[in-house]
Amino acid sequence: MTVHPAALVETDVPEDVEIGPFAVVTAEVTLSPGCSIGAHAYVDGPTVLGEGVSIGPAAVVGTDPQDLKYAGERTHLQVGAGTVIREFANINRGTTASGRTEIGEGCLIMAYAHVAHDCRIGDGVILANCVQLAGHVEIGDHTTIGGVVPVHQFVRIGSHVMVGGGFRVVKDVPPFMLAGGCPLRLASLNNIGLRRRGFDAERLENLRRAFHLLFREDGVISEKAGALLAEDGWGPDARHLAEFVMESRRGLVT
Repeated sequence: MTVHPAALVETDVPEDVEIGPFAVVTAEVTLSPGCSIGAHAYVDGPTVLGEGVSIGPAAVVGTDPQDLKYAGERTHLQVGAGTVIREFANINRGTTASGRTEIGEGCLIMAYAHVAHDCRIGDGVILANCVQLAGHVEIGDHTTIGGVVPVHQFVRIGSHVMVGGGFRVVKDVPPFMLAGGCPLRLASLNNIGLRRRGFDAERLENLRRAFHLLFREDGVISEKAGALLAEDGWGPDARHLAEFVMESRRGLVT
């Protein structure tokens, strides 16, 4: 345990935790073993930091939601084990809409990124520099969002997605996709990312067929998704893609 004498820490500090100079950790923060908090960082609560979470210098984590309806109610932030939050990032707790903001395990949230109230971020997600997530955004596992990307409130971004840097996300992005352009559109499957995650030839072929059926052939997307779900032989990945399409409420990037 290494706590700099210039730090202000109001909570219990377990073994192997490092807290830098002028950092502030308030009383309702729960620290797990192996956490590190950089100089001048501010961590408020109720917040739970999982094992090995790293918070960079001057990051602000677990503060009140930036929502005019927030009236001081008790809400939470959960950060999964091994997640890295870089300098000047800002993450807010939830509101009464869900009660919590959740960030999964093994994520990388780069400098100046913002995660607003009630967001749900899966495991292994990368938010590059200056990504700005509005409230209630959901991001699936192993998705990467490039730098300087704003994401509209209530948008859902599926798992294994790559969103190119500098573009604006105002609709749901289906899982397994590579998206870019202005306005944002689907370029293809995220083939490189999927191969890196161990997707074999059969899984990729099923997804390729589903991609062309849903987003490149004529017809109403929801009807095509319903037909896919009614057929056998597509595999679980293609079915997950079709289910995401059927559940969309903001409309889809296509």
